[in-house]
Amino acid sequence: MYKIIAYIIIVTALLFSSAGTAYGAEVGFDYRVYNLENYLKSHNSPLAEYSQEFVAYADTYGLDYRLVPAITGVESTFGKRIPRNSYNAYGWANGEYRFTSWEDSISHVSATLRVKYMDKGAESINEIGRRYAPPSKTWAGKVKFFMDKIDPMLVTFDLSV
Repeated sequence: MYKIIAYIIIVTALLFSSAGTAYGAEVGFDYRVYNLENYLKSHNSPLAEYSQEFVAYADTYGLDYRLVPAITGVESTFGKRIPRNSYNAYGWANGEYRFTSWEDSISHVSATLRVKYMDKGAESINEIGRRYAPPSKTWAGKVKFFMDKIDPMLVTFDLSV
């Protein structure tokens, strides 16, 4: 119930503010970043401080902002169980791939999900899962579970005229 009230307050504040978009870009506030950061902090995730990057790369590649962080939940308990110094919270290349930083990993995984999965016809979580984590029959359901936990009331709207 608290989340619903918080969302109503945030949406109302955005509607009556001078911000040009629902995401609050002009005023520097994006509820998605706030929401994701709090969720990742509640799991003691080292990725919490990269919430802005998750949202920015999701916007750049036209992804649901919850998708890549949810994958980290399934694959590495939100970045807590990864190969040492790999920044690989995604199970990328069965955990063998090494990224240079958290931001590099977020950028790479987001871009690849767009170009090599979604742009090639895998538009649903189930379709992505068949390619991302074969032969798992549970991967997609787990990703959806974490997406819903990150933000159960995803609202997309645009206030621009």
